Amino acid sequence: MIARYAKPEMSAIWSDENRFQKMLEIEIFAAEAMSKLGAVPKKSLENIKAKAKININRINEIEMTVKHDVIAFLTAVSESIGSDGRFLHLGMTSSDILDTATGAQLKEAAELLIKETKKLLLITESLAKKYKNTAMIGRTHGVHGEPITFGLKVLSWHSEIKRTIERLEFARDNIAFGKISGAVGTMAHLDPFVEKYVCQKMKLKQEPISTQIIPRDRHSFYISTLAHLGACLERIATEIRHLQRTEVCEAEEPFTKGQKGSSAMPHKRNPIISENICGLARLLRGYAATAMENIALWHERDISHSSTERIILPDASIAAHFILIRMQYLLSGLKVYPQNMQNNLDKTKDVVFSGSLLLSLVDKGLSREEGYALMQTAAFYAKENQISLEESCLKSEISKYLTEAEIKENCNLKSQFKNIDFLFRRELKK
Repeated sequence: MIARYAKPEMSAIWSDENRFQKMLEIEIFAAEAMSKLGAVPKKSLENIKAKAKININRINEIEMTVKHDVIAFLTAVSESIGSDGRFLHLGMTSSDILDTATGAQLKEAAELLIKETKKLLLITESLAKKYKNTAMIGRTHGVHGEPITFGLKVLSWHSEIKRTIERLEFARDNIAFGKISGAVGTMAHLDPFVEKYVCQKMKLKQEPISTQIIPRDRHSFYISTLAHLGACLERIATEIRHLQRTEVCEAEEPFTKGQKGSSAMPHKRNPIISENICGLARLLRGYAATAMENIALWHERDISHSSTERIILPDASIAAHFILIRMQYLLSGLKVYPQNMQNNLDKTKDVVFSGSLLLSLVDKGLSREEGYALMQTAAFYAKENQISLEESCLKSEISKYLTEAEIKENCNLKSQFKNIDFLFRRELKK
């Protein structure tokens, strides 16, 4: 991932230093397990643990010749150990250390994503509570529907973020697996104790049945979960982009001192954070498609998945982390304009209460079809003549069924928001 979209905490997880360190730990833990089984002399194990070192430059140098990253790694480490280096990697295959190290990295990445998503959950809870009773128009198809509150809109985001955390936790548990089962997964040259020992030390679970690799449905599910995370944040970002439109102007991204919106138009304040989030969310969905393609491999494995995973596993994790941090900043500094929300709500006057009046007509004994026809006529007349729906109803046949007081009672926000408290209690469990 380019530096522009990489934060230090997630980048560190996917650094060469962290990857090679995990690979070394796996090799040492395997040697420890084999020493307990009598396959590696104790003195040799002590020497391995004391002298084994990572030299990334040397690994890269060797790989230029051998064209194999794991062999280059093992050769470089063995050089730092000496003759006892021969006790590394006994009965193992490259994917034993690669997949187990990757499982550990993915677990770390998932835990960081969960941590940051939980922070976002708290931000949305606070924002929802603050604007719990701030009235605004609810829109369907981009057109005025019925009144809602801005707090309820944010509460919807909160609910989806909560589900996203649950998915991330499942994805973490689903990817936190290792394997030390040899060339085609049969453990032909390994005691099962080695795999159990290594995985316990790495805080991973054992892959029940592996081929030469851990099956890629696990990795695909992880990447797909990040794509869902991206889609969740994109929904919020898309909404904010609409709310920031000049014609709407109900909410706006933070705009810092000295920031500029356009090279040509000094007046501009654009929703660039939201647009950035939407763009990177598309990238995550692309990674998910590639991860699914990696599930079907030839026989016990090929390496058609390998080249893509070197890109998609770190980049998807880094991109997801980046847009989480961006969304935290956006929502923490979101400017909300309640008066503009009220002004937009007033644009359609009280025709937005047509649904309530329809139900009142049905209560009076009219069929839904009859009541709908009367209310649609009255609503269209009100809009075309720029009068209130209440006035239009009083001039129409509706006045035969509903009194002026009954019409007025239906045309108010109080009845629309009578269950807002219930919805907040149900979501927040408070």
